[in-house]
Amino acid sequence: MKHENVQDYYGKVLQGSDDLQTNACCTPDAMPDYVKAALSAIHDEVLTRYYGCGLVMPLALEGARVLDLGCGAGRDVYALAQLVGPKGRVVGVDMTPEQLDVARRHQAWHAEQFGYENVEFHQGFIEQLDQLGLEPGSFDVIVSNCVVNLSTDKLAVLRGAYHLLKPGGEMYFSDVYADRRVPQAMAEDEVLYGECLSGALYWNDFLTLAKRAGFDDPRLVTHRPLTIENPTLEARIAPLSFTSATYRLFKLDGLETACEDYGQAVIYNGTIPHAPHAFELDDHHVMQTGKVFPVCGNTWKMLADTRFAPHFRFIGDFSTHYGIFEGCGGESPFERETGVSAASCC
Repeated sequence: MKHENVQDYYGKVLQGSDDLQTNACCTPDAMPDYVKAALSAIHDEVLTRYYGCGLVMPLALEGARVLDLGCGAGRDVYALAQLVGPKGRVVGVDMTPEQLDVARRHQAWHAEQFGYENVEFHQGFIEQLDQLGLEPGSFDVIVSNCVVNLSTDKLAVLRGAYHLLKPGGEMYFSDVYADRRVPQAMAEDEVLYGECLSGALYWNDFLTLAKRAGFDDPRLVTHRPLTIENPTLEARIAPLSFTSATYRLFKLDGLETACEDYGQAVIYNGTIPHAPHAFELDDHHVMQTGKVFPVCGNTWKMLADTRFAPHFRFIGDFSTHYGIFEGCGGESPFERETGVSAASCC
């Protein structure tokens, strides 16, 4: 699929979220109150041109420098602008002129609404981030909302994001994934592509590309099955299934390929705004305030070497290794049963 096809679909075919033919590019109604409050302060025209599939507003953003890949009309940019505050900055990148026209048209309106101006927009391709004049290693967080699936070179997007992140920074993004590789005929269907379906990566191919780009140990935060609710298009995508998932990818040196146990633990202080009782790193690390929480070496680094460090107490170090972290699997022969029948021996 060419850039021009996607530009036409989002710049000319779609005039608002009501024009979408599936529910792939829509965010569930459930969202935190602080996100609802941020969205309530955004101009109506910006809100009606929203085509995301998840929430890309991680915690602890005060003062952060954030980049939104495929920002469209700027809904998430303007929401994030409120979360980073006047000392932070949010940069939006999109290839569709019509979308950026909407975003820029309301820049002054939002500055007056917020009491400060901290956003900027660039037209360009997310596969060519090095051509936008953005400083390498200058962003704390990079977000994207249902856009990477539209990209013509997803590895280039991930590599570009890695290059622009600070050490300890993260890419926190929502996208659509398939349960198997999308057939070529389906990938060439312009409507299915524009609806964020036929450009979706097979989830395991995504994990491979993320690691190849330098993001070791991708962490799944949330996911939800997509119900297309359009009989005509459902027939065209069968038998594939799709899910909307949010991942966080950290730019950290020294992450290991498995969850290794060093006898470490952390205690969450409850000091991150909007998370007084617990902090959720991913779908299997929810840390209650004040409770000792054992962690593997990778999780330790994701907390100790990132913007989350001031909000935790850390127990232990890397001086002693105890093998694979319990419950994290691996293919250790020591975990297999030792009893083997004579008939099965060669």
